[in-house]
Amino acid sequence: MQKINRNVVLALLSLTSLVFLLFQLCYYKFYLSQKNGAAFSKVRGSQSGQDSTRWHVVRKFLGLISSHNIPVYLIDPLILGLVDKDIEQIRSSPDGPSPECKYFCAPRDFTTFALLDKTWKHEVGLFRTAEKMGFQWLKIINKDPRLDGMDDLSGMEIPLHYIFKLASHAIHLVVFYERSGNFLWHGPLRLKQHMDRKFVPFRKLHFGRYPGAYEKPELLLVSIDDLKVQIPKSPSSFLEEMSHSRFLECRYREARAFFQLYPDDASLDAVEFRKKAKSLLHLAALTLNNLGVKFWLSSGTCLGWYRQCNIIPHSKDVDLGIFIRDYKADIIPAFQKAGLPLKHKFGKVEDSLELSFQGDDVKLDIFFFYEEDDHIWNGGTQAKSGKKFKYLFPKFSLCWTEFVELKVHVPCETLQYVEANYGPEWKVPVKTWDWKSSPSNVQDNGVWPVDEWDDVIQIY
Repeated sequence: MQKINRNVVLALLSLTSLVFLLFQLCYYKFYLSQKNGAAFSKVRGSQSGQDSTRWHVVRKFLGLISSHNIPVYLIDPLILGLVDKDIEQIRSSPDGPSPECKYFCAPRDFTTFALLDKTWKHEVGLFRTAEKMGFQWLKIINKDPRLDGMDDLSGMEIPLHYIFKLASHAIHLVVFYERSGNFLWHGPLRLKQHMDRKFVPFRKLHFGRYPGAYEKPELLLVSIDDLKVQIPKSPSSFLEEMSHSRFLECRYREARAFFQLYPDDASLDAVEFRKKAKSLLHLAALTLNNLGVKFWLSSGTCLGWYRQCNIIPHSKDVDLGIFIRDYKADIIPAFQKAGLPLKHKFGKVEDSLELSFQGDDVKLDIFFFYEEDDHIWNGGTQAKSGKKFKYLFPKFSLCWTEFVELKVHVPCETLQYVEANYGPEWKVPVKTWDWKSSPSNVQDNGVWPVDEWDDVIQIY
């Protein structure tokens, strides 16, 4: 009898332990996992619980921002790269269920979304709701560069990035701002001293290593892995834009210091010249952008941007650079159609090409640059003698900036570019300038054969 009682007791204890274990599993699955975002129930096609976690975190984030009427759109390059391969199928079935979790379950530590600043202002309520849903959050702020040119407002700070973390996944929300050049800008992600640098793997984030400039995207509402989300209408175009989005801010502090040493010319002639030069630069940008020709601020125009954040009034022209590989035969007729007659054409496509167009009392000079193994150069031609000149620059890449309310390229390595052209004393204004001898990087490059003059020296 005693033996039977012992077996019964052991059986009851085993049963009780099993029931308690099942209770713990159910409690974790249906309560803790909901609270912390780690719902490991399978989604279509997911290969593991970890895959499912990413999808659930994104779903909860979309629910969070939807409850606060915040219009965000997906800019995650890894997901957009996958989406782009299936974009036609996704467009054709915007409401259809996904046969598998193919995109939001892809391996990654975070998912990136974008927010236009002007569409949302009430962050306190969002943070409270996020915390109730189990999210941890981090807000990164910094000075508003749009106000740097205004002494009394230059210290104002704005939100640049938000991080929402749930379970093992994070949402990176990048804040975009409209700039006066009619483009979108996002700032860098710079952590302040008190911030937790282990909150997420910041070095892996796709946005924030440097500021970026983008055109305003056309958005498309689609269903991806059974989640409604807005994406750029052309993911491939956005990804291409992203790869060349680096933005350089004008150096307003240095410009103010420059004008303390050399007071700005505020004469009527200077004001009128800057007005006409700005108009000419906008027209040139519109013309070249319509042709799909990449260009940048060069020579005196680049120096004016870098040194004083403005057009140099005594320069008397606007200077642009174009790589010769981007040359198109449509350039001359396009400018003529825009009302800018050709003033001169020097050189040829293979060597030292240079174009000059006449604006309203302001000349537009376009210099074409040739790339060698260890340097880049553009040419010059003296019309009377046929002498050729060469201007050498260290190799450079292109970044975006904002200049006279225009989104435009400048060399990323601006200091080296300016120093090559104007020497170590580039900070000192020079009103007398001989293009054949004054530049630090000029050298003789022979003489055009007389029998080629009709082709390489054309003056109108």
